[in-house]
Amino acid sequence: MQWPSRPPGDPEHDFVTLRANRMDLAQAKSSFNARVARTPGHKVLIFVHGYNTRFEEAVYRFAQIVHDARVDVAPVLFTWPSGGNVVDYVYDRDSAMYSRDALEAVLQALTNNPNVGSISILAHSMGNYLTVETLRQMSIRDHGLPTKIRDVMLASPDIDVDVFRRQIAEIDASPRTTEFTLFVSRDDKALGLSSFLARDSTRLGALDPTKEPYSMLEKAHVNVVDLTSVASNDVANHSKFATGEVVAAIGDRLAEGQTLSDAKPGLVESLGTFTHGAIGATADVAAGAVTAPARIADPTLNEKSVDTAADAVTLK
Repeated sequence: MQWPSRPPGDPEHDFVTLRANRMDLAQAKSSFNARVARTPGHKVLIFVHGYNTRFEEAVYRFAQIVHDARVDVAPVLFTWPSGGNVVDYVYDRDSAMYSRDALEAVLQALTNNPNVGSISILAHSMGNYLTVETLRQMSIRDHGLPTKIRDVMLASPDIDVDVFRRQIAEIDASPRTTEFTLFVSRDDKALGLSSFLARDSTRLGALDPTKEPYSMLEKAHVNVVDLTSVASNDVANHSKFATGEVVAAIGDRLAEGQTLSDAKPGLVESLGTFTHGAIGATADVAAGAVTAPARIADPTLNEKSVDTAADAVTLK
């Protein structure tokens, strides 16, 4: 992302907030419904950010993904109260777990919205723990996931492999139509640190797809994309999923209605190794729009959040 070298920044070269409008809930719903109505298939993409991520960083990151993918969906950013500091790992983990009911409320609201045709979820890092736990509790309570939730993308998930084994087992206990796609990278230094802090427990996002316990993913019908060979401008190799080449390559194929396994020659080389013939990687990965997603925050669900309404931010 092109951060301004000094404020206020140059909108021709940097991420710059041009306008911010505070909305009440009715205005936010009206704005969202108008946006999704213009989207082919009435598709929604939800992004759940990871550890050590401030609100503005999450907005700009998702805006970058939206811009690079060039697939038209209605983007929604779900933010949870990260401490925004590298030493706040335990605080962030607690905050993520605290936000499960809030994320479920958003998913249920979108599912029950007749204007929404389908929902895709993209989660990153610790945001995967929040996302999968939320889907697990929804699946247990409702005896399955809503059919509108078509795709769940797990990018560099900071989840213990054994924990995920139990989570996906609970989700699979009922009939499932949702596709799960996992993006891994064995050189992810951030997950290496997480593994060390967790007493060398294997993290899902750093799993070696050629070794056990990989078969657990096959049994759970989780598609796997190995990005180990993909170059990253992130020194920790923790955000490869968001590099322009990866997002654009996926977006191009999905815009043509192709799954990644059906893609034209060169896609595998540009993204990494598709392990064990993994197929059906998710659709609707992001939207090609210049309007940033709306932030949905409810202080009755999360007292740690200081915001009391949705903010719509337009970026250039």
